[in-house]
Amino acid sequence: MNDFPRWKYAIVVVVLLLGVLYGVPNLYVQQPAVQVNPNRGATIDLALKEKVQGMLEKAKIPFERIDLNNDQLMVRLPIGATDEQGKALEAIKAELGDQYVVAPNLASTVPGWMRAIGAREMPKGLDLQGGVHFLMEVDDKDVLEKQLQRYSDDIRSALRDKNIRYQSVGRGPQGVVVQLRSAEDRDAALSTIQSKVPDVVVSNGAQVGDSYTLNASVKPEKIREIALNTIRQNQATLSNRINALGVAEPLIQQQGETRIAVELPGVQDTAEAKKVLGAQATLEYHAVDTDGDAFEAMRSGIVPPDDKLYYMRQRAPDGSKVPILLKKKIIVSGDEMVDASSQPDPQSGSPAVSVVLNANGGRKMLDFTTQNVGKPMAVLFIERTPETKIVDGKEVRSTKVTEEVISSARINGVFSTRFQTTGLGSNKEASDLALLLRSGSLAAPTDIVEERVIGPSLGKENIQKGIYAVLLGLGAVLVFMAFYYWLFGLIADLALFFNLVLLLAIMSAIGVTLTMPGIAGIVLTLGMAIDANVLICERVREELRNGSTPLAAIRAGYDKAWATILDANVTHLLAALALMTLGSGAIRGFGVTLFIGILTSMFTSVTVTHAVTNLIHGGKKKLKGLSIGSGYTRGATA
Repeated sequence: MNDFPRWKYAIVVVVLLLGVLYGVPNLYVQQPAVQVNPNRGATIDLALKEKVQGMLEKAKIPFERIDLNNDQLMVRLPIGATDEQGKALEAIKAELGDQYVVAPNLASTVPGWMRAIGAREMPKGLDLQGGVHFLMEVDDKDVLEKQLQRYSDDIRSALRDKNIRYQSVGRGPQGVVVQLRSAEDRDAALSTIQSKVPDVVVSNGAQVGDSYTLNASVKPEKIREIALNTIRQNQATLSNRINALGVAEPLIQQQGETRIAVELPGVQDTAEAKKVLGAQATLEYHAVDTDGDAFEAMRSGIVPPDDKLYYMRQRAPDGSKVPILLKKKIIVSGDEMVDASSQPDPQSGSPAVSVVLNANGGRKMLDFTTQNVGKPMAVLFIERTPETKIVDGKEVRSTKVTEEVISSARINGVFSTRFQTTGLGSNKEASDLALLLRSGSLAAPTDIVEERVIGPSLGKENIQKGIYAVLLGLGAVLVFMAFYYWLFGLIADLALFFNLVLLLAIMSAIGVTLTMPGIAGIVLTLGMAIDANVLICERVREELRNGSTPLAAIRAGYDKAWATILDANVTHLLAALALMTLGSGAIRGFGVTLFIGILTSMFTSVTVTHAVTNLIHGGKKKLKGLSIGSGYTRGATA
C-alpha cells in the first residue's frame, strides 16, 4: 500500500485553499474612478463630498458612489465608463481648482473582507494597465548658486585667517567678487584664495576708485562635476521616494543633461505619487538679523545685502503677515539630514519633526550654537509643488514655491546632531515632512515639465494577447499530458492548474506588478512545471517494465525522480535569482515571476500529484494496473 502521511494531505489542502482565496481577487474587474487629495491647507470632509456629488449630478455624469476616507475622496464610476471618467476628471478639476490634486484612478471591486486579510488583485504594469509617466527638469543653477554662496563663505574665512583686510565678498555676474583696500592686499588675497579654495579660478578685476577687485569663478570641470552629481543624487532621491510609495518595477532614467524620466507602472494612488514626487520639501536653518527692521524692509522694499525678507507661517491676530529678516548664509540644510521622524513635542505636545544631522551638519550646528547662545535661530520651510492652470483653453504648467518661517526661537544651549523642529500645523504635515526628509533631500529643485497618465485602454491588446498566450500554452500542455499519460496525465493537468492559481495568488499577495515580461515568465513556468511530471511518469513506467507492482512503481517513481527534479529546479532558481538581483525593470520582473513559478511548480508537480495519486490508488489492496499511457494499463498485481 502506498504511504502518504495525513499531515501532508493537510498541508496540500490548506495551501490550495489559500491559493484559491488569494487568487480569486484577480477575477474582479476594476472600475474607473477619480481620486481627490488635498494640497496644503485644504481639507477633505463631508461638505466637499456633497459639493462634488452635486456637481456630478448637475453635469449628469453617472457615478456609483463617492467614498470618503483617510483624507481622500474617491468617485467610483460604472465599470467600463472610461469616457465618463475623463468628463468627471475635467469637471472636478474645474470645480475644485488648485486647492486639490485630482487624478484618474482604478478602484478595486474586491470585497472588503478579502482586502482586510490581504487578498487583492495583482497590479498591472505600464504596458498592461497603464500608470503615470513624469518628465522632470533638474534646475542645477540653484545648486551652483548655493555652491557659490559656500565659496563666498570659504573665501571670507580664508582671508580672516590670514588677517587680510577686505571691503566685501559677494556675488558677481560670473562668480564671486572680492573687493580689497590695496594692491598688496589684492595680491595676498589672490595667493590665499588659490591655495585655500582650489575649486575656483581667481583673476584680477578692474580697479574701481580706491577698491581693488578679484573675480573668482568656478572651474569648468567642477561645474560639470556638480551637474553630474546633482542629477545622480536626484535620481537616487526619487528612487527612495518611490520605494516609500511601494511601487514595484519603477523606471527612473536620465534623459539628456538635465532631465529625469520616471515611470510608475501599476500605480494605484496616482495623486499621492504626484504629490510625493512633485513636491519638494526641505528645511533650512538661518540666523535671525536682530539689528534690522523687518517691517521697514517690507514697507520700503530695501533689504540689507546679507539678509533676505521672509514671512512667518503664523499670522498676526488681525490676519496680516509677520515679516522677519534672516541671514542669507545657511547654517544647515536638508541635504545634511540623515534621519527625520514625526513625534509630538514632549513639552507642549504640538506637532514636531525630530531631525538627525550628519557629521558635517552637526559640526556646523555645533559651531553656530556655541557662538550664538541666547540669540534667535529660524527654521525656513521650503516647498515646491507643480501647478497646472488652464489659460486660453490650454494647460500651462508652472511651479509654486512656498517659503515660510515655521519657527523662530532663542538658542538656550549648545547642540549639534540631534534636535527638534516645531511650528508645524498638524500631525499629518509633520509626518509628510518627515517622509520627504527621510527619503532624501533633492540636490536641486526638480520641476515636473511633462506628466502623462496612461489609461488601461492602451494595454487592452497586450492583455488579450497575454491571456491568449497563457491559455494556448496551458491548453496544449493539458491536451498532450491527458492524451499521452491518460489518468496520470489528468492528475498532472490538475496540478498544473493549481500551479497557475498558486503563482497568481503569491504574486498578488506580495504585490508583484504584472507586466508582459511577467506573462512570459508565467508561460515559461507552465512549460517547465510539466517537466517534473514527465520525469515521474517515465520513472513509473520504467519500474513497471522492470516488473514492479503498480504501488511499488508509484513509490519508486516519485523517490527516484525527486533527485533529478530538485537538481534541475535548483539551477533554474539560481538563474532566476540572478535576474532578480542583477536585473532591473522588465528583466527583474521576469526573474521574480520565474522564481515564484519554480517554487510553486515544485510543490504542485511533486507533492500535489503524489497526494492525488495516493488518494486514487493507495486504498486499493489489489491493483491490476496503472492508467499511465498505452501499454501500461496492465501490470503485476499488488
